[in-house]
Amino acid sequence: MSALQQKRHADGSGLMFDQIAKRYDRMNRILSFGLDKGWRKRLMDRLEPLQEGDAILDVATGTADVGLAIAKRFPQVLVQGLDPSSGMLEVGHRKIEQMNLAGRVHLTLGDAQNMPYNDNEFAGACIAFGIRNVPDRLQGLREMTRVVRPGGHVVVLELSTPRGGLLAPFARFHVNHVVPFLGGLLSGSKEYRYLQKSIQAFPEPDDFKSLMEDAGLQEVRIERLSFGSAHLYTGTVTS
Repeated sequence: MSALQQKRHADGSGLMFDQIAKRYDRMNRILSFGLDKGWRKRLMDRLEPLQEGDAILDVATGTADVGLAIAKRFPQVLVQGLDPSSGMLEVGHRKIEQMNLAGRVHLTLGDAQNMPYNDNEFAGACIAFGIRNVPDRLQGLREMTRVVRPGGHVVVLELSTPRGGLLAPFARFHVNHVVPFLGGLLSGSKEYRYLQKSIQAFPEPDDFKSLMEDAGLQEVRIERLSFGSAHLYTGTVTS
């Protein structure tokens, strides 16, 4: 196998997500006990304020769950989704057509580390459960910062392994054992073992905050969700 083929087949690659695209939404609902919907609502809160005609970028859009939710919540805005998985985008395109949102939600196959957009093109940008799959996270954050206009927000929602609190041991058991077991059972594959490993390897909240600051974001805020099972990070573009 060539180096390029190995990269395309690697854990976290677009091809890996192609293989679970049709089951992805259903598995997320089950594996998160439905908490992901509430987390996404908090993400959308942090994109405000928005005005008519604004455009929002949804990085690692996958099957366009977040992009569609943004379009429904803010009927005055346009949404651009970017993802490296053609299989995930295919599912997303079907959902867009079913919801009659083809005029407001557009999906593009692309790399978060080298986005095909102009500087200051968007009123805000977000990435949900995807930054851990970007090989160079700092570069991905720099690109998000570059394409958002001054005053706009870059919002990151990411899973994490709870470290403290009475419920932390149960949450860690869920991440380390339940997620890969149910994911493999439901998908017929081992991709969700990668999910568990990628969550464990993700930086601590303060370290990731520093990474966002290194990317040029200011006033970075951390919000702990569901006993630390996820964190929401919001940074402001100032120049």
